[in-house]
Amino acid sequence: MSAQEEARTRLLIVDDDAELVAMLREYLEPEGFAAESAENGQAALERLGRGGIDFVVLDVMLPGLTGFEVLRRLRATSRVPVLMLTARGEEIDRVVGLEMGADDYLAKPFSPRELVARVRAVLRRMADIGADGVLGFGPLKLDSRAHRAQLDGQDLELTSAELRILELLMQADTRTVSREELMLQALGRRLLPTDRSLDTHVSNLRRKLARLTERITIQGVRGAGYALTQR
Repeated sequence: MSAQEEARTRLLIVDDDAELVAMLREYLEPEGFAAESAENGQAALERLGRGGIDFVVLDVMLPGLTGFEVLRRLRATSRVPVLMLTARGEEIDRVVGLEMGADDYLAKPFSPRELVARVRAVLRRMADIGADGVLGFGPLKLDSRAHRAQLDGQDLELTSAELRILELLMQADTRTVSREELMLQALGRRLLPTDRSLDTHVSNLRRKLARLTERITIQGVRGAGYALTQR
């Protein structure tokens, strides 16, 4: 493998639509990605088990193991970023995917340009987590360089989106951060009336905090945004 190939982001496309996969690989290569593919969930897990994959594009509807099952098994051992491909209009698929640890979703049909924009937004989000070092909010600690958050000394298993949202809220201390700002800074796109992904990420983050303590939570401020609160 050449040095140029090693420097590329290695992306795994998991989809049984051979025509779509071929089109995406053709588009992704000139955009700086080294794209591989797997036509089913079992093949995807085997490839991921060998390591070296930086990003996964995962279709929900797969033969054999569903995308959700692949994501569940992957999240048991890996925090590699995952973008789920869902059927247009199937909001439940998007919500379930985000709740299970996906970093973002994209509804089919989509343009390759939109896919690349979403992938880059997630990767940029992960790179941005690291500028401010260690943050503290009572028993909550976030080491942005290590991509790690702890509550009362226990690790919080967060997706890149959840970690970035938490970082923005911790930087604001107890001040309210608008939904528009969280959407743009954490998810890399503008807030649209029909897009509930931010609320789903916040809900997941609340639930993970609540598992360890009732002293810290995320308060929704009607018409304004979200803020961290401490009892």
